[in-house]
Amino acid sequence: MRLSCSPRRVLLETDMTPTDKIRNVAIIAHVDHGKTTLVDGLLKQSKTFRDNQAEMNQTTILDTGDLERERGITISAKTTAVTYDGYKINIIDTPGHADFSGEVERTLGMADGCLLIVDAQEGPMPQTKFVLRKALQLGLRPIVVINKIDKRDARPDEVIDEVGSLFLDLATDDDQLEFPVYYSIGREGKAWDNRPSETEAEASGDLSVIFKAIIEHVPAPRVKSDGPFQMLVTSLAWDTYQGKYAIGRIQRGKAIAGMPLALIQRDGKIVKVKADKLFVAQGLERVEAAEVPAGDIVWITGINESQIGETLADIETPEALPVMEIEPPTLQIAMGPNTSPFAGREGKFTTSRQIGARLQRELETNVGLRIVEQGVNFLVSGRGELHLSVLIETLRREGFELEVGRPQVVVRETNGVKEEPVEELTVEVSEEHAGAVTSELGRRRATLLEMAPTGKGTQSLIYRLPTRALLGLRNILLSATKGTATVNSLLIGYEPLGTPLQQLRNGVLLSAETGVATVYSLKTVEERGTAYIGPGTKVYEGMIIGLNRRSEDMEINVTKEKKLTNVRASSTDMTTQLTPFTDLTLEEALDFIENDELLEVTPENLRMRKRYLTDNERRKHRNK
Repeated sequence: MRLSCSPRRVLLETDMTPTDKIRNVAIIAHVDHGKTTLVDGLLKQSKTFRDNQAEMNQTTILDTGDLERERGITISAKTTAVTYDGYKINIIDTPGHADFSGEVERTLGMADGCLLIVDAQEGPMPQTKFVLRKALQLGLRPIVVINKIDKRDARPDEVIDEVGSLFLDLATDDDQLEFPVYYSIGREGKAWDNRPSETEAEASGDLSVIFKAIIEHVPAPRVKSDGPFQMLVTSLAWDTYQGKYAIGRIQRGKAIAGMPLALIQRDGKIVKVKADKLFVAQGLERVEAAEVPAGDIVWITGINESQIGETLADIETPEALPVMEIEPPTLQIAMGPNTSPFAGREGKFTTSRQIGARLQRELETNVGLRIVEQGVNFLVSGRGELHLSVLIETLRREGFELEVGRPQVVVRETNGVKEEPVEELTVEVSEEHAGAVTSELGRRRATLLEMAPTGKGTQSLIYRLPTRALLGLRNILLSATKGTATVNSLLIGYEPLGTPLQQLRNGVLLSAETGVATVYSLKTVEERGTAYIGPGTKVYEGMIIGLNRRSEDMEINVTKEKKLTNVRASSTDMTTQLTPFTDLTLEEALDFIENDELLEVTPENLRMRKRYLTDNERRKHRNK
């Protein structure tokens, strides 16, 4: 987490909220069920902003990153705080996509309760199951909010029954089977404790019932106010004013600015450190504090050695807290410096040393990542394609130039047996496109678990399949269903490694020469398959320029210009009409490439290529 604002003022000891007036609540949900929008309403209606502040007219206020705003998703967990009726409510907004579940796992430990947001039309989805399971395992008491009840196809009563069934499957004790239910229209900032009539829903309203529900149903922090200080470092942040921050909820005692502390590292080593300054959340700001009581979430500066999962404790009684257990990665990707003929032309950071140093910095805050150095390259493991592609896109925007290979599943070994991750895939698709979905998943050896109509002209298909069969699937399904399919997956376990899947993609069209693609030559690419480049694109030998209609690879010279023999022929190119080429996104390119191919990533371009650029090199390695 990178911060850019400096604290505005200093809190005095008399300003501090006592532990019994603190509520720590996490907002959890499946992606796009309205978490961040509901948080917007809570921030605005708690008088966090003045009426004339810009935030009053903004949406997704906490999604501050460029990638978050462009993609419309929460990538990293955010913590903010509001005050309501004398209570301080720390709100933790968590990601809704399964690939960022590491963020969910580490931040739920700071909460004492949670708001489970469920879409009134879609109902519980795969990530709903994941976040609820984690919350119940930690003993959190969820408050269920049925959101978007104004949707045309909303079915709140059925959704409540589905949520109840989910609790029945996941609850760790009988007390968790009872949960309060509220209804909301998050984008309008309205909520009710009973299902409103159509007239009531259209009338003016607010989120006061949600504030009261948090105060009533979320317990005060389960911590020890007395005793020596103790805190688990749950997150890290950095800014240009104060440097590195260690962030966590105080489990015991209180924090005092300037106090000496013991940093208990993962290997048990104890390092003497000092809490330089303390900060607490107040709206979107961080406010400096002289003391912070047990139960509150604190930002501590001056501890540059701290890492996520380590314990900060009193110097005289250095007792470690249990280390957070994060589920292991399921996908890995080889990453290293660019080796193409165009290497070093477009990036600011191009060496293995620079890439390695940046990846090590990423490890400090991205707890779902694992990195293994392999000579000049790195094996980067993460929780899914989106998790890895967001990292690659971040590096690209920072000026890095690199190449990456095809994502591979992370295989583990248990009692001498190799096992691979298995996922539950949910596809919601219109009935007219259901055949295309079942056909594609049949090719990938997926097992159909359940098929049911949803009552609005669509079907819900649930499959079980290995993670490796998911690679490239999302884009294929979206193309086959004209962009109408909703695809979600959830890791459900491991099984013995199965037989390899056959190549599901056709061969590629390759550039036979280095130069600039011409309109005349690209007409040949159109005749052979689908073009991935346009006129004027700089190409090199072995670079992928399109998808062949046949199963084998084919080389084409796309730099050749038509020979001019007379005036009439010289004007032929002016009338040549090309079909618009397919410009693949980063995720689509990662899905597309095979094991013998690489993706070149620079701040300006994405280029797919063969690992071995010349035909002779490819033949030589194919025969080995």
